[in-house]
Amino acid sequence: MHVVEPESSRRTLLFIWQVVVHFWASWYEPCQALDAALAQLERECTDLGVVRVEAEVVPDVSEAMEVAAVPLCLLYSQGEKRVGLEGADVAALSAAVLELVQSGAKTNGAEEVTRDAGVDSSTTQRDTLRARLQALVRQAPIMLFMKGSPAEPRCGFSRRVVEALNAAGVKFGHFDILGDDDVRQGLKELSNWPTFPQLYAAGELVGGCDIVLELAASGQLQEELRAAMLAGGDPKQILEARIKALLAQAPVMLFMKGSPEAPRCGFSRKIVDALKSTGIAFSHFDILTDEEVRQGLKEFSNWPTYPQLYVRAQLLGGIDIVQEMQAAGELKATVDNMLAAA
Repeated sequence: MHVVEPESSRRTLLFIWQVVVHFWASWYEPCQALDAALAQLERECTDLGVVRVEAEVVPDVSEAMEVAAVPLCLLYSQGEKRVGLEGADVAALSAAVLELVQSGAKTNGAEEVTRDAGVDSSTTQRDTLRARLQALVRQAPIMLFMKGSPAEPRCGFSRRVVEALNAAGVKFGHFDILGDDDVRQGLKELSNWPTFPQLYAAGELVGGCDIVLELAASGQLQEELRAAMLAGGDPKQILEARIKALLAQAPVMLFMKGSPEAPRCGFSRKIVDALKSTGIAFSHFDILTDEEVRQGLKEFSNWPTYPQLYVRAQLLGGIDIVQEMQAAGELKATVDNMLAAA
């Protein structure tokens, strides 16, 4: 994501084929969701640039660009303004950006539009398709790519998945892959999954017919999709829902580096030793495997370091607090009291 000073913004527009200028405010949460979508689109489209301008910090620029409210995205092609979009409609923004990129590929009769003229048009086409797929899998919190429609499935596997979702009370969007072979083939490669239907939650593949039916049979389908459904597709809310689900996995949860059998830092090893020596049963999560959880949990609990120990989803503390309690002979009693009180 480019962060550009106001005086250099216009120059930046001249050197990138397609540009999105995002006027935003740091205090307004919908801007963050839009930022996440723009970052994904920029990664997927090699000929797209994103410029972020904090509207209140540069009021002269905001006034000149007629910014009445944030978020506001202005879409440019070769320095010329093409589209202006107000509000945090991620789907509308994604569609507009993809149309901008595709139209840019046809400019001046060229078959290729990239920052490097040596990259052929097939690369641009792949990037454009990938960006389109990324937008499609996030079009709704729960997305089903199927043959036909929920009202008229055109294969037995699609029909079964629709029935399972309906039985679990899951609201979902859908896409008929029979109507678009580019999406049909591209999605197989994107998610490394060769068959349809495919079910996505918050942009991530859940699985195909077998996995969905197994989750439904075990009564876990709704819980598996709950985070995405509750969050309504907002990345920040989805992360918070994931964190809450992790905290609820066990009465005592340790967020550490590595595992109890193979700690990957001295502090994590010491807290594991303290818990084991007092006979406290606990589950764990390796924060090294998920950077989103690692950073999100710091903000969620306002605790900047790891390991972190939770009892009934309440933060007990880090290594210093746990060791102090252990030294005072209070660790086991404190955990037991928190378990009993919950």
